[in-house]
Amino acid sequence: MAKKKVDIYEHAQSLKKFSKDQIAIEVSHLTKDYGKGRGVFDISFVVPKGKTFGYCGTNGAGKTTTLRHIMGFLKPDSGFATVNGLNAWEHAEEIKKWMGYLPGEIAFPPLESGTEFLNFQAEMLGVSDMSKAERIINALQLDPTANLKRMSKGMKQKTALVAAFMHSPDIILLDEPTTGLDPLMREAFINIIKEEKARGSTIIMSNHMFDELEETCDYVAFIKDGKIVDIVDMDEIHDRPFREFIIGFKDKTGFENVDASQVEVLSRDDENLAYVIRVPNEKLDGMFKELSKFNIKIIKEVQYTLEKYFMENVIGGIEDGSN
Repeated sequence: MAKKKVDIYEHAQSLKKFSKDQIAIEVSHLTKDYGKGRGVFDISFVVPKGKTFGYCGTNGAGKTTTLRHIMGFLKPDSGFATVNGLNAWEHAEEIKKWMGYLPGEIAFPPLESGTEFLNFQAEMLGVSDMSKAERIINALQLDPTANLKRMSKGMKQKTALVAAFMHSPDIILLDEPTTGLDPLMREAFINIIKEEKARGSTIIMSNHMFDELEETCDYVAFIKDGKIVDIVDMDEIHDRPFREFIIGFKDKTGFENVDASQVEVLSRDDENLAYVIRVPNEKLDGMFKELSKFNIKIIKEVQYTLEKYFMENVIGGIEDGSN
């Protein structure tokens, strides 16, 4: 049965990782009910300073509504969101000076070109040095001189990304940031995120791409129908205390006589002379020493991914009623 996750703040406190003053964003029992099951309902999580928090769910799950509350654009029906300890709704203007934001629906002001828009943003944000903007423009292969109204979805996305990052904000909120980007530009975006993490930025990124979340995030929350159903510390994905392998034998002798007492056999395929096993990390050397006695056809590690975690713990948890 899937285990029930706790709110990230409680989880962090249980590990004695973070104190209250190390928290950049807190969302506490936030509710915004639009009717007919739309909105967000009693959601709670925190994002420690300098960490990247993934927010995963389908369209309409409540991701954008949550981010808009954190930006101070929406007043909750109940509960609250804070940024660096300040109530996001009550101090909306003040918190924006710390933040970069990429909205899910991009709407530009009536300006002619991307360059004009970025210069306008720079003036609004008090940015005099455009070198960072230029680096991101080059990384994303953007032509900012293009007419804003004639830009493709991808070009608009790139322009908005430059605007979100150009002033090196402490906190960055990104709503489906890679929509409209091709695979090469998605890789460029991931590199930008890694640079921002190295700089110490706190990032919330809504996304439905498991591989992008897995590569960039410290925590990932799953939201469904306006409710958070699970939060996972990505260390649980990357640093598991055991590994899983497919072991195939060339002959039945090895298949029948190998000593499997130190591993957990997850499945056995008598026809293809293969096992799927789980072995504690400290017993890996012993496993390989035992296998060296036999004629092995294949040893393949079964990689554990965020998507696999989602299928086992979130989808499985919903189906068996544990979430």
